[in-house]
Amino acid sequence: MPPEMIGTRKLKDLVATMVEVMRKAPGVGLAAPQIGVGLQIMVLEDAEALMGKLSTEDREIRGRAPFPLTAIVNPTLLSLGGSVASPGGAGRATFFEGCLSVSGYMALVERDLRVEVSGLDPDGEPVHWVAEGWPARILQHEVDHLRGTLYVDRMLTRSLCSNDEAQRWIGKPVAEVRAALGV
Repeated sequence: MPPEMIGTRKLKDLVATMVEVMRKAPGVGLAAPQIGVGLQIMVLEDAEALMGKLSTEDREIRGRAPFPLTAIVNPTLLSLGGSVASPGGAGRATFFEGCLSVSGYMALVERDLRVEVSGLDPDGEPVHWVAEGWPARILQHEVDHLRGTLYVDRMLTRSLCSNDEAQRWIGKPVAEVRAALGV
């Protein structure tokens, strides 16, 4: 994003529009290219209300925890590998992922467990976030959008299914789903 746009009413209006679109979907992240704007900006938020269908165990397995609304301009992302809770671990996890840009479908996607993102907020203040678990997944997904990559470019191909079909698999361990699908 051009530096002269940072802190402007135009940028703040764009962020407000992006937040409205993300929440209405409902989603947990949105990148500007998803609404036809070729700028490096993303908004993210994972509210407790969006996790209502997940058991405590499922939330722990996914590393899903709520985080407040965050807007990041010109983000850079760095993989940090495994989580703090399991240093030396595999560093990646595979779960079903969907996308507002590919509505109605989900697939298994492998992502890093821990990432660091840096950028600016819409006012030009520095943003630095070390995230793990589901927030790290969301950050990677949205930065991918900014780089022209969708989850379908990273998915385990044989796992692509409609959201209705995914309900058959969502509650099962990923290893079991992978074995059943041959991926």
